[in-house]
Amino acid sequence: MGKPTGFIEIQRRKVVDRDPVARIQDFREFHSHLNEQDRMDQGARCMDCGVPFCQSEFGCPVDNLIPEWNDLVYHGRWEEAWRRLMKTNNFPEYTGRVCPAPCEHACVLGINEPAVTIKDNECHIIDRAYDEGLMTPRIPGLRTGKRVAVVGSGPAGLAAADQLNQAGHTVTVFERQEKPGGLLMYGIPNMKLDKEEVVERRNRLMETEGVEFRTGVEVGVDVQLKDLSDEYDAVLLSTGATKPRDLPVPGRELKGVYFAMEFLTASQKRLFGVDGYTDDNPEIPFAKGKHVVVIGGGDTGTDCLGTSLRQGAKTVTAFEIMNRPPNSRTADMPWPTYARIFKQDYAHEEAEAVFGSDPRNYSIMTKEFIDRGDGTVCGVKTVEIKWEKPPGERPRPVEIPGTEKVWDADLVCLAMGFLGPEDTVPESMDIERDERSNIKAAFESHATNVPGIFAAGDARRGQSLVVWAIKEGRMAAREIDRYLMGSTLLA
Repeated sequence: MGKPTGFIEIQRRKVVDRDPVARIQDFREFHSHLNEQDRMDQGARCMDCGVPFCQSEFGCPVDNLIPEWNDLVYHGRWEEAWRRLMKTNNFPEYTGRVCPAPCEHACVLGINEPAVTIKDNECHIIDRAYDEGLMTPRIPGLRTGKRVAVVGSGPAGLAAADQLNQAGHTVTVFERQEKPGGLLMYGIPNMKLDKEEVVERRNRLMETEGVEFRTGVEVGVDVQLKDLSDEYDAVLLSTGATKPRDLPVPGRELKGVYFAMEFLTASQKRLFGVDGYTDDNPEIPFAKGKHVVVIGGGDTGTDCLGTSLRQGAKTVTAFEIMNRPPNSRTADMPWPTYARIFKQDYAHEEAEAVFGSDPRNYSIMTKEFIDRGDGTVCGVKTVEIKWEKPPGERPRPVEIPGTEKVWDADLVCLAMGFLGPEDTVPESMDIERDERSNIKAAFESHATNVPGIFAAGDARRGQSLVVWAIKEGRMAAREIDRYLMGSTLLA
């Protein structure tokens, strides 16, 4: 343990954010690190608990050695902290920025005080390691002669590729978009995760280490899974859960109603300068001067709000069918479980700074999209609801009479979650699916019913967190290595 009285003497301090009104003028990351002494002080707040719940099943999925590197941060031993961090997490530069930090919700100090800034400490360690030249290529000294194809370059595929490459296998990652990264590149906006300075930097490092990225290649269209299975010694399916949940109400077909990921991907491609993705292309969703309505909460909905503000939306409004979360833990979410409480994320703060109020509206059900008269959306009809739970049945929404309302809407984003992986790839080789349509592969073995084909990440477990995708990629890599070599030394 670092400083025995650190948690008593030192208050929690988060990273510093730029002013909300100023930061919506660009897509740059809006966080900045604390200075070295302040960050060391934050490390000192860690109590090195006898039972570190931050590392329990309620805490960090990748089993980060949190108390160890918090202590090293406190003592200013940055290189050692980085080495401990990299033992369990391939991409702390991602989780340190976009993870919702279940480790902090499980922090023992969080029982009666603000938790340790574990996520910020992690981000500071890895960013400092880059600045000091510690993140250099680790080129394997021996190659096994085995070849592995990874389908999908999101966090699960990248983590598996990194591990398998370090084990000496020759790894090729197939990505249908123009750039590798999957969700990291196209689904998470720049202001949360910079592409050039963070994602592409890490991808370039992996390429130098020997990982091959084949972009613009869609498995199931440009190349068949069967061909990959014949050509490679093993195949990992890490395609993500990219099938969005739809909203089948009247007017759904109107122009201007998009899935959230369509909107976010288009925004990223505009920033990348992809041909056709311009402000004046009417076929590309763009929020400038429009009333934007986002249906669905969660991180994806929040990112749609933040992106819309940066594109110059006239107004932003968010609908959530569930009730407003409580302000603090309740009996059904005790410590150390993840606390699903009301919080104001970055885009909500920005919207309030611009428009004077939080953009979210709770217990709202969408009834219809209104036609402007030319096949484009101009409004959303809603009704307020209350939730009832008959004995022995699941809760259900009940409409409240007289609460119908029509909201202005020129652009609508559906951010209601995802239903599993797309069908093309698994169906091409009769790969079994579970009851939720995810690729069926047992946890820890990650093997599908087809020999030599494995699955990991959201494609296997359903929509989840980046940190869980990294965990699954690492586990799948271990089992692929065991399958290829008979045993494995991978963590």
